[in-house]
Amino acid sequence: MAQNVPSFEFDDDTKRVRQFIFDFWCDKGYAPNLRDVHEATDLDRRTIIDAYKALQLGIIITCDETTVNCNLLKAPPFSTYPSQVAVHLDGEFHSWAGCASEAVAISKMPPFEGREVTLESYCACCLEPITIVSKDFEVQSADPSSVLMHISLSPHDWNTGSDDMMHMCDSMNFVIDADHADRFERQICRRGVLLDLDQTTKFVTYTATQRMHDYHWGPQTMMPDLVVKMFEGFGVDVTNWQG
Repeated sequence: MAQNVPSFEFDDDTKRVRQFIFDFWCDKGYAPNLRDVHEATDLDRRTIIDAYKALQLGIIITCDETTVNCNLLKAPPFSTYPSQVAVHLDGEFHSWAGCASEAVAISKMPPFEGREVTLESYCACCLEPITIVSKDFEVQSADPSSVLMHISLSPHDWNTGSDDMMHMCDSMNFVIDADHADRFERQICRRGVLLDLDQTTKFVTYTATQRMHDYHWGPQTMMPDLVVKMFEGFGVDVTNWQG
């Protein structure tokens, strides 16, 4: 969603499309196409695409509105294309996570209740492997234990110039520790902030407890000043976002 958009509500068709997208992705590990949505909902092409556009405006999915089929790119916590985090269930690859922060929320989704979700990732600096195991929205283990999440883009620059989450998601990456984060910042010529896994979990808690749990969950908003204050409340050093 573009920043500071007035509130609005999803209609019934949009809610049906959203529910199907998440159900399908959890079951299959990949995104549905327009025919999949049509067969499940009996909605026509225009209605489905209008639902996609509303869901994108409400920060629920990312789609390419310039394409004929309004191609579905993300439905956080999932991504249609390879990301930094591969999600494994029962020892087998399931899907790609939308970003490092969303990855820790996957185990909160109702279809994965009681199951261990293994996140196979890597350090953004040196590409060395990072493995995180989560169950019922609690981190069970992390290897290495020093792993942090680095956010290289200020909330004031999230979703600017477009309605999608691509740049915001791209800015959220795992690093082995603070030293690796410093080297990563030098590589990309961009300062950022660091979150430990507990702070990362707090960041995605609201979304994780609403998504697929509340069928009528409303559109989300993007208010940068409030987001920065939220991070400060978690104990995150946001100095690099100030000035």
